[in-house]
Amino acid sequence: METRSDHWTSGASYESYVGRWSRLVAPVFLDWLGLPARHRWLDVGCGTGALTAAILDRCAPRSVIGVEPSEAFVVHARATIQDPRASFRVGDATSTGMPAAAVDVVVSGLVLNFVPDIGAALTEARRVVNPGGTVAGYVWDYAEGMELMRHFWDAAVALDPAAREHDEGVRFPTAAPEPLLAAFRKAGLETVEVRPIEVPTVFASFDDLWTPFLSGTGPAPAYAASLDDAAREELRDRLRGSVREEPDGSVQLTARAWAVRGLATATASGAGAT
Repeated sequence: METRSDHWTSGASYESYVGRWSRLVAPVFLDWLGLPARHRWLDVGCGTGALTAAILDRCAPRSVIGVEPSEAFVVHARATIQDPRASFRVGDATSTGMPAAAVDVVVSGLVLNFVPDIGAALTEARRVVNPGGTVAGYVWDYAEGMELMRHFWDAAVALDPAAREHDEGVRFPTAAPEPLLAAFRKAGLETVEVRPIEVPTVFASFDDLWTPFLSGTGPAPAYAASLDDAAREELRDRLRGSVREEPDGSVQLTARAWAVRGLATATASGAGAT
């Protein structure tokens, strides 16, 4: 469920917040998919282009189309990815604007939990993918394994219990193995699998960890931006006390994502077509 606090207005701010960590997850995710070259890919909710860039780098695609509801992110992706095989457009996970059976693979990085109707998004993915094609994605393990956000929200809720309603770990129960499996199977996808992907998130300093929370881009930064100066400083101090700073000043955390994949049935790509 996306709320008014989920502001996605700056590609550069998103990169410094979680885009840089998504770029570490994407190669592991793509290696797990293990798909052949020359496929046509659709990257749903492509954001600033982290997953698209990895597809171009590792998968030798025929083409990659990135669809993203934030015009600011589309502008950022177009400016930073110049590969002629890639194109970007404003669109929605439930209404991509793509013809039926137009691609061989539909992927989504760090998006499915934000889609209000994951079933509708997967129906759209099945419509646009070729029969036998792959539908896959990954989401952060907000409740436990994404330590950056977990430390932030634990500190925020300790200071203000009302902050719990903004916590992605509470808001997004689909970001876990069982709900992901259930959603993909309910959508008619076959051979559905889920696996964890864990990557290091090493911050050069505590300021490197904290500063992105001041950008207002994303649920946690939007919450931090909503606080007055005194409350924000109190949150900063509480967060700093919850993480370990190494002798060189760095903060070494980890981030876990849940990856999911399934195959479209022979009749799936026609589902929902009009």
